[in-house]
Amino acid sequence: MAASSLGVQIRLVQARDKWGIEAAFATLVREKVDGLLVGTDPFFASRRLQLSTLTIRHAIPAVYNGRDYAELGGLISYGTSMTDVYRQVGIYVARILAGTKAAELPVVQSTKFEFVINLITAKAFGLTIPPTLLARADEVIE
Repeated sequence: MAASSLGVQIRLVQARDKWGIEAAFATLVREKVDGLLVGTDPFFASRRLQLSTLTIRHAIPAVYNGRDYAELGGLISYGTSMTDVYRQVGIYVARILAGTKAAELPVVQSTKFEFVINLITAKAFGLTIPPTLLARADEVIE
């Protein structure tokens, strides 16, 4: 595994409700983790404010899959551009309304991704984001 070759230990924690998220963070704090990757999940998306708040409260640098996490104070997000997704949905709807059968439409996969860095959070955590990374970001929240 790539993590072990880099000397990185991966700790998996799970949560199925808001109390599970609190318990997971208690574990992360107790184990003094260096960072957190929040998986893509509708449940996590519905709890994004709680997740962002807890990472800030416990100063745990976190990477998320959607820009709204970074807008709420999360450190970094990298994921599908929802603006592009909604545009694609509009195109599909227009084609269906024009008479194309849904089964005839191709499967479309996201090709536009957004990389957002919250510099306010980085500074609050005492982190310096390299200029090369800042230059690659689609948006830097200052």
